[in-house]
Amino acid sequence: MKPIAVIDFETTGMSPAQQARATEIGVVIIENGQITARYQSLMNSGAWVPPFIEQLTGISNAMLRSAPPAAEVMHEVAEFVGDIPMLAHNASFDQKFWDAELGLIGRTRVQQFACSLLLSRRLLPGAPSHKLGNLNRWARLPDTGKAHRALADAEMAANLTLHLCRLLREQYGRSVVDHDFLRQLQGMSAAKVRALLGALS
Repeated sequence: MKPIAVIDFETTGMSPAQQARATEIGVVIIENGQITARYQSLMNSGAWVPPFIEQLTGISNAMLRSAPPAAEVMHEVAEFVGDIPMLAHNASFDQKFWDAELGLIGRTRVQQFACSLLLSRRLLPGAPSHKLGNLNRWARLPDTGKAHRALADAEMAANLTLHLCRLLREQYGRSVVDHDFLRQLQGMSAAKVRALLGALS
């Protein structure tokens, strides 16, 4: 399996369109069935963290004051990721922040995003919840640390993605499970996915 960069942001709010900014990023590179590299940093954009977000993430305004500038972190993490295809759990959220924070430093994304939330809905329809922490517990995947911290969540999404790739190989006999195939699956209806996997198995 070629590398995939699994990312997670912690932020001050739901959308860059509402002036929310990133406060932390975690990236995990997965390749050939395992995690091969990690990147994590708090990032100081000068944005204020509301109390309920601080309670959720544990990331305080005081912590961010001594964090490296957001621009510096984004340059560094963009170099770390390069042109590796990307994935996140609920990718529409993280993609918005990746694009917005890159835009602020004059860079643009060159690769596509896949979404482990969409994939889990297609491939694990029996799961009682598709929230990341709940899914990982249900699938008995490794505990990666405190939820709502970027690296722990990126590792959770990485472990979930590796689990889904194993499922496609072992249960459905799909020999090549790459980023393109994952994107193809996530864009299909559940019925089409069942038909495709039925044809594979």
